[in-house]
Amino acid sequence: MKKKVIVIGAGVAGLASAIRLQNAGYQVALYEKQSTPGGKMNRIEIDGYKFDLGPSIVMMPEVYQEVFELCGRNPDDYIPMEKLDPMYRAYFSDAPTEPIDMSSDLPRLTKTLETLSPSDTGGFFQYLHEAHKIFAFARYDILQKPFRRHRDFYNRSMMNKGKGSKIKVLDTANQFIGRYIKNERLKQIISFQTLYIGISPYKSPSFYTMIPMLQFLYGVWFIKGGMYTMASSMERLFKELGGEIFYDQTVQEICIEDKKATGILVAGRKVPADFVVCNADFPYAMKHLVKEPAAKGKFTDKKIDKMKYTCSCFLLYLGMNRKYTEVERVHNFIFNEKLDKNLEDIFSGEKLTDASFYVYLASKMDPTLAPEGKDGLYILMPVSNAATSLYEWNDETVAYYRGYILNALKKIPGFEHVEEEIVAETCITPLDFETKFNAYKGAAFGLQPTLSQSNHLRPQSKATHCSNLYFTGSSTHPGAGVPIVLLSAKIAVQELIDDDQGVMAHDN
Repeated sequence: MKKKVIVIGAGVAGLASAIRLQNAGYQVALYEKQSTPGGKMNRIEIDGYKFDLGPSIVMMPEVYQEVFELCGRNPDDYIPMEKLDPMYRAYFSDAPTEPIDMSSDLPRLTKTLETLSPSDTGGFFQYLHEAHKIFAFARYDILQKPFRRHRDFYNRSMMNKGKGSKIKVLDTANQFIGRYIKNERLKQIISFQTLYIGISPYKSPSFYTMIPMLQFLYGVWFIKGGMYTMASSMERLFKELGGEIFYDQTVQEICIEDKKATGILVAGRKVPADFVVCNADFPYAMKHLVKEPAAKGKFTDKKIDKMKYTCSCFLLYLGMNRKYTEVERVHNFIFNEKLDKNLEDIFSGEKLTDASFYVYLASKMDPTLAPEGKDGLYILMPVSNAATSLYEWNDETVAYYRGYILNALKKIPGFEHVEEEIVAETCITPLDFETKFNAYKGAAFGLQPTLSQSNHLRPQSKATHCSNLYFTGSSTHPGAGVPIVLLSAKIAVQELIDDDQGVMAHDN
């Protein structure tokens, strides 16, 4: 008889874990509190406009495709992709009519760099070279490996490889980039991207400078139908494999008996299982789902409260009454020249007065995402999480940020009349991340990937004080970002299978 696994949460990592386990011969049941798959990789629909809710930029496409290939499927039948070139356009508030297109085509990129800052061109390629060394080391030795014991990280092999990649452990991302690049605009374009995982480049370990490098060397892609296609296609594949999904089912507790997970509590009844994989945000799960104090290990409520959390996001979804043919790119970054102050205010909780933000026009690539002849604008502004924020998230705050964004947009060619062209709109605030997705403190990307909360020091997939319980998602190792949480699912599933087959000794 097949062993039963319950997966809590149909977010990206939950879906990927469920697929991998179902494919490996387990009988998997997935429980999701919302009525649709994807977690933050969801869809918002208003008046014929379809928006990706959260993630929007596809990097490392092979990690997306691997989930389908593993099951003998052709990824193109599920997530047809197209490479974007240029990848995105960067606008600057002090020169909005002089945007910069960033390409992953190296000859084209070189010309852009030489125009922008001839003296930095060589340094930029040196940065790519050094960042790639970090990635070459991290790719298999960190991003796809569990650190169940200290010796899994602290051993001669890891130390030697780390030396070879010349990682300067105590450097921040900003310091690392600044060593090779002096031009402020170019530095902003590169360093800002640590916000993809919710941390300031001034606090982020240099390790994460590999994020922009991955774009420049491997490119950025678009999935037909937007990112939600990935979520709905994973759901489809899981069902094809024989898995079951139960929507609108809020899990109340992970049942633990004799230091062993035995199932879950839903609507007051116990659903038994041989193993439990939890894709609910780790801090939330430890506080609210793991109720047995002995099973929490060091992750007590007090410890969870003291940990550092990523920023959050304010998102505006605008249905427009026309096509924006003058705006040529799908991905657009609008940088404020006071980026330092912007970042400082995000992480200190101040209301933003000098903000940078991002505009995504998915309907430019796929017209079916908006009514005929129209475009939808997805606008994301990084903001403080709900606990850090020194101001309340109310109608007044929403109106303030909406006004700020639209006033900044009006200076961009093509968006001069943006406010009058809105025909449908909605938004998401940090409070929505907290209530809809159980994101602890409304932190959109989970635990901050600081030095003391990364790699072996981050929560791992295997529970430390309870057998048959595994965690996955952005607050666990290896971290946030869609490709990375897909790898967290790969790690969690391998840990479960190894334990089930007796490959590793249990460390409970």
